[in-house]
Amino acid sequence: MEENRRVWLLGAVVIGVVVVLLGGYLVFRGGAESKLTVKSIPNDLTLTLDGKPIKANGDVKVRAGEHTLTATRDGFQSYTETVTAKGGDPLFVKMYLFSNDPAGRAWEQDNPDQALEAEAEAGRRYDEIQKRLRSKYPILLELPYIGPGFKATYTDSKSDPDNPEAISLKIQLFDSEGKTKALEWIEGHGYDPATLDIIYTR
Repeated sequence: MEENRRVWLLGAVVIGVVVVLLGGYLVFRGGAESKLTVKSIPNDLTLTLDGKPIKANGDVKVRAGEHTLTATRDGFQSYTETVTAKGGDPLFVKMYLFSNDPAGRAWEQDNPDQALEAEAEAGRRYDEIQKRLRSKYPILLELPYIGPGFKATYTDSKSDPDNPEAISLKIQLFDSEGKTKALEWIEGHGYDPATLDIIYTR
């Protein structure tokens, strides 16, 4: 009887240890850190991660979840990107800024290699945005279009001007029937004018 009691006690202790270890592993795994590698151009820009300063180039550990990177430098447009860390998977982010005044352009002349790399990144970002825009606004595949009394193109969104992935359909009218014909063309291609951000010009 005493022997059985010891066996049961030992078994309970072993099970308890296994449960604690397994629970600790699962908790740790769920909150695993990811390595975030950042490459910045200009390489001396100011970079923050969730509002806290970090090195412009190099690695930093981040917890699972969303994180916001913001890069700034005199002479350049600021840039913000949100990244999502998952289960310890490594992340790589390019924080490339583009000049917007003489000081920034002077830096580019002094650093041609970095400027060329940033220019290539700008082209890649543009292509990605265009791809997403075509998916979001299929009518872009029809543009530009010249019809009876109108010309259809697109421009930055009038209702959401700060969003690079929002557009307005721009309809230039040439005569009194242009608007009617433009709406017929839009509906004839299966689009609802009420869902489009339309700007009419003459």
